[in-house]
Amino acid sequence: MKRLLTLLSALVLTAAFLISVGVPAIAEAAESQKGKDKEPVYSLSDYPINEAYYRSNPYRGTTLNVYNWGEYIADGSDGMRDVNKEFEALTGIQINYTNFDSNEDMYAKIKGGGANYDICVPSDYMIERMKDEGMLLPINFDNIPNYKYIMDQYKGLYYDPDNAYSVPYNVGYVALVYNTKLVDEVPDSWEILWNPKYAGQVLMFNNPRDGFALAQSALGLDYNSTDPEDWARAYDKLLQQKPVVRSYVMDEVFNIMESGSAALAPYYAGDCLTMMDNNPDLAVVYPKEGANIFVDAFCIPETAQNQGAAELYINFMMEPEICLANAEYLCYGTPHEIVRYLDEYSLRDSKEVYPDESVFEHYQYFHNLPSDTQTLMSNYWSDLKIDGSSNRSVYVGLAVFAGLAAAAAVYAFARKKHREKYYD
Repeated sequence: MKRLLTLLSALVLTAAFLISVGVPAIAEAAESQKGKDKEPVYSLSDYPINEAYYRSNPYRGTTLNVYNWGEYIADGSDGMRDVNKEFEALTGIQINYTNFDSNEDMYAKIKGGGANYDICVPSDYMIERMKDEGMLLPINFDNIPNYKYIMDQYKGLYYDPDNAYSVPYNVGYVALVYNTKLVDEVPDSWEILWNPKYAGQVLMFNNPRDGFALAQSALGLDYNSTDPEDWARAYDKLLQQKPVVRSYVMDEVFNIMESGSAALAPYYAGDCLTMMDNNPDLAVVYPKEGANIFVDAFCIPETAQNQGAAELYINFMMEPEICLANAEYLCYGTPHEIVRYLDEYSLRDSKEVYPDESVFEHYQYFHNLPSDTQTLMSNYWSDLKIDGSSNRSVYVGLAVFAGLAAAAAVYAFARKKHREKYYD
């Protein structure tokens, strides 16, 4: 009886509540809560910068050499924050900021000892290569408390499984940007970049890894294949495309596409959105064959002269309001848990920046390639860019020879160790 009375009382109170606020309001509240159940919601006001922490640093008066991609940080343009100037004002550390165009250019500069950078921002496969070659210093994560904000899905990835050498900065995907006034259809395949109909209106990546990946995507090949015949097929595909290509570009893509001077360009999705902001005729798609997915991360080169200041800088870049400024300016995906789900983040629901998971069914990460495969790729790329004459048989033969030579060396070493063990 007591349970029945309790139930009746609850029903009466519920009815009174429904009458007072209205059924539509309840439905609206439930619908609102439904979205919140799926994703967390954060507010920037809950994560202020601890200015005293930065002002009290012991590196005042020193210089920090930062080596980053072009157009890859909020720099005060377009009414955004200038995060480097804010860091300098807060810490008293002067930033010497330099840009590179590709992972390969950055690697060559650091490998050659041309400058002693304190921070660089490689992509995943280049982090793996630099780590394996002893070109990176382990990071002291005691100096980067904001690392706690990095989402678990971006920790322990193949290029840094122990989370020792890198702090994720941005997440990106290669996409296709096209001019709706110049392209008749909505493209769904990379094959449109080979269509003679658009001869002279197609731009291509001006670096071998990204360039070959598009040909490999079109052919359904593994980006990380070590089979010389796979690279020969991709090279032939690029040779077939060359008559259609207007030019091979990196950051030049912005001016060309924004001015309407070309019809089609593969590029990084975040940059595609930047182009779209400056030219409403542009649109972006993710082709069905897939493309490269990548993580760019802060690293400290082995030649760094100011590691403590570098770690302070990385921590500053992970401050929610600083990371938000970069995310808004760059239009790349963020690996930062708080920023990803901030109420104030204008791109949190963007399908271009955060597409449906099904988009990535055929997307691949780049891995560090063996030296003979890297040489094969570089030779093909140089040949493509110089005159396009096909030396595929020569390169395949050299690659096979290099592989056999490596195998012979391993065999000889094993035989030597066996003999030493036997005679000992």
